[in-house]
Amino acid sequence: MERKRVAFESLGCKLNYAETVQIEKEFISRGYEVVDSSSSADVFVINTCTVTQSADSDCRQIVRRALRSSPDAYVIVTGCYAQGKPDEVAQIDGVDLVLGAKEKFHLFDFVNGFSKANGNGDGAQTDYHGRIFVGPVEDVVEFGAADSAIDGSRLQVQSPDSPETIHLDKRSGVPGRTRAFLKVQDGCDYSCSYCTIPRVRGKSRSPSIDFLVNQARQIAASGFKEIVLSGVNVGDFGSKDGRSLLELLKALEQVDGVARYRISSVEPNLLTKEIVKFVASSPRFCKHFHVPMQNGADEVLKRMRRRYNSNQYRDIVSYIREVIPDAGIGADVIVGFPGETNEVFEKGMNFIESLPITYLHVFSYSEREGTASAGMSGEIDPRVKRKRSELLRMLSTKKRFEFNRRYVGKIAKVLVEEEVKNGKMYGFTSNYIRVEMEANPMHVNEISDVLITGASDNTALGQVIL
Repeated sequence: MERKRVAFESLGCKLNYAETVQIEKEFISRGYEVVDSSSSADVFVINTCTVTQSADSDCRQIVRRALRSSPDAYVIVTGCYAQGKPDEVAQIDGVDLVLGAKEKFHLFDFVNGFSKANGNGDGAQTDYHGRIFVGPVEDVVEFGAADSAIDGSRLQVQSPDSPETIHLDKRSGVPGRTRAFLKVQDGCDYSCSYCTIPRVRGKSRSPSIDFLVNQARQIAASGFKEIVLSGVNVGDFGSKDGRSLLELLKALEQVDGVARYRISSVEPNLLTKEIVKFVASSPRFCKHFHVPMQNGADEVLKRMRRRYNSNQYRDIVSYIREVIPDAGIGADVIVGFPGETNEVFEKGMNFIESLPITYLHVFSYSEREGTASAGMSGEIDPRVKRKRSELLRMLSTKKRFEFNRRYVGKIAKVLVEEEVKNGKMYGFTSNYIRVEMEANPMHVNEISDVLITGASDNTALGQVIL
């Protein structure tokens, strides 16, 4: 009997990707073959983001693309967009099932098959009130089975309240991949004026250090060389019960068999000098920090309700560069926030240009319903946003190229990924330089010594030293 095929799309942050991996493993355990999202499949699962308007529209485009290649595919949409606007998602033509933050981890409890021809596949767009399962985030439980006593005859949408638990899987990572994602935290207690994440993810919560150490051991036993620590606000780990991110890092370093840990992102007000010094001295933690900035002008940071100013941001990234001269340092930047005049933008861009960072993730501000920034005065023309985004992306390209070029002629340790394109394989250094090399299967999932022979805008060129 031919195995059924399932494809996945994960939008947004590394935490979403980590959670998609958990869902993927559930399908694998039930005999499904995982295929690329561009391939024909019986089931498509889309784990959405809702940070920007484009993330919402991306979901619609993915659904249309999936149905072009697989007209009879059963389409499931979950994640933050689904949690925040289930009615809107359900009315997208072709969507069969909408699952919220809790429900996505118990997908098989909500459907008795994945066929548009059966009772569970009539199409959410025509009769969607029985096809939406979005419950309160506080009901997310550790390893618990989903409540299957759900009234499928009515719309089930409730507002997230005060979650105190976190859904985690007993295993992380999917066989055949080189990096595993370990979810160490979920939710957020911050009140940034532009952000919907606290509403769709709930309050900050963390599992125990012992639990995460045990997960890391299992990941190591599965053969993964790198573990990425992911979460909505990783730096807030343990804040509810007197623990700290530094305590977690020290405990994880003691796990045998893990070659590398990479911290996905830490807010600048939570990235302490002690954490930086620990990473500097650790043989296992990657010399790479992603430190969200959002804007380089204090006027905008204040309107955004960020918990730091530009001087504090400069202090922490400068300290990283001082203590770890080779560190890769990334930042998120939002352009076009209400009130960001041309003068304010130029001030912020000059600030960013002066920083010792290596790359930027640039986003255009988009108004999100229900946020404090919605309706703020000083709206920016979309054409201006696009121009500013391009200027910052050009700056990012320049910084990344200059950083990559520093390593030409040097030997770096590169974890070679499974991905191969046009006879080339790729991998990342500890400080997050993407390296392109001639493909050789014997090096996949190995940390190899690589001579950096050249640099381009986005990658370095390398040759494995045999």
